[in-house]
Amino acid sequence: MALWMEAGSEPKTEKELADFEAISALKQSTAFELKEKGNEYVKMGKKHYSDSIDCYTRAINQNALSDAEQSILYSNRAHVNLLLGNYRRALQDAEDATKLNPSNVKALYRAAKASFSLNLLPEAKGLCEKGLQHSSSNEELKKLAKKIDIEIAKEERRDAEVSKAVFSAKALVSAFETRGLKIGNPMYQELTGLKKPTLDKNNILHWPVLLLYPEIMSSDFIEEFCETDMFSAHLDMMFSEGCPPLPWDKENAYTRDAVELYYEACAGVCLSKRDILRYLLEGTAASHVDDSGNGEIGSGQSSTKGNISLVDIPRWVKINEKRTLYNVLKERSCVVPGIPVFWVVSRNSSFYKDFKSGNWSPPELA
Repeated sequence: MALWMEAGSEPKTEKELADFEAISALKQSTAFELKEKGNEYVKMGKKHYSDSIDCYTRAINQNALSDAEQSILYSNRAHVNLLLGNYRRALQDAEDATKLNPSNVKALYRAAKASFSLNLLPEAKGLCEKGLQHSSSNEELKKLAKKIDIEIAKEERRDAEVSKAVFSAKALVSAFETRGLKIGNPMYQELTGLKKPTLDKNNILHWPVLLLYPEIMSSDFIEEFCETDMFSAHLDMMFSEGCPPLPWDKENAYTRDAVELYYEACAGVCLSKRDILRYLLEGTAASHVDDSGNGEIGSGQSSTKGNISLVDIPRWVKINEKRTLYNVLKERSCVVPGIPVFWVVSRNSSFYKDFKSGNWSPPELA
């Protein structure tokens, strides 16, 4: 009997050949029946998708059909897995189908669709191109190819934006390091948002600058303070005779000749180059960049050499208006809390004595 023949052996007698052909015909018939039953289950809707997969699987396991027919079975099972969102399984089935029959256009389409759903865009594009080589007028393939091209273009734009953001941030870190600037944890972001410095084509830094009035903890914001600008130029504009007084300054104490600027010495811990870069990338297309293994972010080395000593340095350092922002930020005791923060007081205000005597401290940040 052919049933008892060893695997791989050929029938030797007419009887064995007849038995073998009968068994093959039975298995072939069973495979076709299971295929049709699977097709019917698909038409019956989502509740029967698992039944259709079972039928296609049993038909495949018969190993009784030609490569072209087996390819159809794998392609059909890929179709149902796509409907169920099982994209990995759908891709595997569609690939198995194309191995058996490279010209199976439906299998190529389903492999492309599964790849697209898995965001394997180059693979999806290649599969669409193969499908269109066999069926250049296939509308489904054309539509899918167009969608893939759109997503590839979007991804390329995103990658370009990420590269640009990382390049700009690294250039800023390099500029800080060259100038010997010390960057600390960003503060007062509730007032400034995610404003960051920029570096122009001449390698000059332009900073957003926060001015705080400690007397009532009000604030002003300078959108762009070039590092080569003197403080006096900005104060001249802000407190000129033509400018209205500050709305809360009822005594008109904050006049051009009375205001003084200070920075808080050694305010905060200096960040490492890695942490500075992370801060600069916040709010950009590269905010998600991971530095855990590819060295994208760079070294964790500190951005400063040595520690800053508080010995002989007053807490509040008065700024000479005739100095540039660059010169002030380079001071040994100046730690920039993300962006420069300066405190504005008036010699004509009663608050001035408290501030100068050290009887006032900034409120604790939450």
